[in-house]
Amino acid sequence: MNKIHAESNDIQDYLKKSEVINYDHKLIVGKCRELEKNMVEEGEKRDKKEISLIRKIYEFVRDDIHHSGDIGAQEVTCTASEVLEFGHGICCAKSHLLAAMLRYFGIPAGFCYQKLCSGQEGIDRKVLHGLNAVYLKDLDRWIRLDARGNKPGVDSQFSLYEEKIAWPVKKERGEEDHPIIFKEPSPTVIEILKKSNSRKEMWEQWDLGLRDLFHD
Repeated sequence: MNKIHAESNDIQDYLKKSEVINYDHKLIVGKCRELEKNMVEEGEKRDKKEISLIRKIYEFVRDDIHHSGDIGAQEVTCTASEVLEFGHGICCAKSHLLAAMLRYFGIPAGFCYQKLCSGQEGIDRKVLHGLNAVYLKDLDRWIRLDARGNKPGVDSQFSLYEEKIAWPVKKERGEEDHPIIFKEPSPTVIEILKKSNSRKEMWEQWDLGLRDLFHD
């Protein structure tokens, strides 16, 4: 992985609420409180176990929220609350939910992007992939987390010291990590998600996000 860096030096920029990262929505508030309650019942103390809380939220979004493509869902979700309500989203949409849930607890979270080769057999095409970075105050550094959802050939894990994301880039194939941890999701990505009436329609426009972020 190339060295990544924060877009902003003000950590408060990674805690802000927005129309997309709407962590004050009742569904998100309810789910966050439920996960926190479960931690208390399991004997975890919030103030001393922030890393455990991050792991629990990450694993919830990774495992309990489906990737739309994996279940063949055609609905396109965008805002954090939509992803939670429908129970699925593409990679970027799931990153919106993960960031919202972390920010609800005052944990700084940002947005990262990759340019990857298409996983479809026989298709020579680069695609955009979205994931998150979270700031660990106890370690004073950022780590990337990929909540895309695991499947055969994909094994993302919560890891503090050895990054375990869905797809480490293969530079020899022209893949890239964008070096910036963005404070907000890509406006182009948001526009595509909001305007698409189906995942097929979204996929037809997905190159626009890649070009905007990687200038391809």
